[in-house]
Amino acid sequence: MEIFNRRAKFDYFIEEEYEAGIVLTGTEIKSVRNGHCNIKDSYGILKNNEIYLLNMFIGQYKEGNIFNHDETRNRKLLLHKKEIKKIRQAIEVQGLTLIPLKLYFKNNILKVLLGVCRGKKNYDKRESMKERDINREVQKNLKQRY
Repeated sequence: MEIFNRRAKFDYFIEEEYEAGIVLTGTEIKSVRNGHCNIKDSYGILKNNEIYLLNMFIGQYKEGNIFNHDETRNRKLLLHKKEIKKIRQAIEVQGLTLIPLKLYFKNNILKVLLGVCRGKKNYDKRESMKERDINREVQKNLKQRY
């Protein structure tokens, strides 16, 4: 099961990608396995030499009763110190943004693919839409020939 952030490639130029682990509670991981999560509006911040993911929605687990979690709490990401230093330099000096691109399981461990991104302007977004439409037309014409 993979959950993608489809808006990320439309709204940002992705400079670098990092794979990170995420600290979750028991009911959160059960909700993610059931597919009750969303990373569309989430972003990463740097606080006390640690990276946190904000606004990531993980729905409450139905059978969780009193042990349920807050749905949009800040979640700590697990990265190496060298990676954190590179990300810090990109965020603070270059003014880039940290966006989650994909949420997936790797050997039964939940991972987040983070992108260090630069925001697109409106004319860049229009250009992306033109390229997508052109590719769609080419694919349509190829299917009609064969």
